[in-house]
Amino acid sequence: MQFDRDRFRFGIEAEYLLADKATFRPLWHNDVTFAELHNLMEAIPFDDLPSMDGLELEPPHRKLMPYVVEGYHVPNPDFSPIDILPKGVEIRTPVCSSIGECLECLKTLHDRLEAALSGSGYTLVSLSHHPTEHHFEGPQNKRRYDFWQWAMEVMTTCGPDINVSLPRELNDPIDVADLHRKVNYYSPALAALSLASPIYRGKLWKIRGTVGKSIRTYRRSVIAPAIELHPEENGRMEFKLFEATNRLEDYHAFFLLWLTLLLDEGLKGRSRDQSRIYDLGAVARFGLEAETVRERAGEVFAQAPVVLNRHGFDAGPLNIMKKRLETGRLPADDIIDYFDETGSLEDVLKTRTGLIHGTELAQDSSVNAAALSRSRQSMTGI
Repeated sequence: MQFDRDRFRFGIEAEYLLADKATFRPLWHNDVTFAELHNLMEAIPFDDLPSMDGLELEPPHRKLMPYVVEGYHVPNPDFSPIDILPKGVEIRTPVCSSIGECLECLKTLHDRLEAALSGSGYTLVSLSHHPTEHHFEGPQNKRRYDFWQWAMEVMTTCGPDINVSLPRELNDPIDVADLHRKVNYYSPALAALSLASPIYRGKLWKIRGTVGKSIRTYRRSVIAPAIELHPEENGRMEFKLFEATNRLEDYHAFFLLWLTLLLDEGLKGRSRDQSRIYDLGAVARFGLEAETVRERAGEVFAQAPVVLNRHGFDAGPLNIMKKRLETGRLPADDIIDYFDETGSLEDVLKTRTGLIHGTELAQDSSVNAAALSRSRQSMTGI
């Protein structure tokens, strides 16, 4: 049975670090303030984009918009946030009816934010762990102790959340407990394909004498969930393990991999949370060479064309990830080699700026050529 792909919904929440535009020195909460960043964001127009319905106003932000300051919420005595110590910024796309529209929105929002920040001497950097800062402590800002500990831990990490809502006839039959077990089994292998944070405290991250692929995945694997489900928000399902990227074709592939996990009934692997945590620790160190990771990713790629085509999506944009699986070479390896070659953190950060409009975007079969053309004409900054 062919389902109507137009009833799927898509969204991206993409976090970015900030750097000095002139020197590419990485910035943190002691360099920028919430008030400064929020004022810059409030002035950015977005009325020509799809509706912001579905996004939430997060205090102390004053205006509902597709931009938020990411960081540590400073509380008043009743734990209401009154300020934010910035770790970076986040772009939240509107809820979109196709992958193509979502990627176009992200590109538009990114370029407008970059232009606004540039005027104040800042630039956006797609890197999943702060390259020089490694520790943060702040006043308790959550009633639950574990939530407070996590709020401090993520002050050095960034990453995208990939959001999908399915048509009701596909969403309603999902066994939530079984979905979590399936994600536990396959998600470390999918996360491995995106690893891109081998820089820690200004140097390559080494553990037991070997350079690792991702300090971000290593640090967040113990506490952070792989997915979050939001049934109260039209069934929004959020995948949280991919790493930051400045390539739109990566985002396209992230959507297709998450859709494959959600829609495919032929993937039989299942495991517990403890196994996922263990596997992510190994993946963070060894990437695709971690035990059984290639096999698990291979299962997903074998199923993807069938399940995606059945629901009207082109599996072609997964080729970039298939190549990584075949060669074993990850974005982290490019960063490691470039850092070894130049010895310059600033030069590495320069390679992680911008948002590259890859060729795979034009191949998105979930939005037809006419609709994509209209979308581009209605959005500036592409």
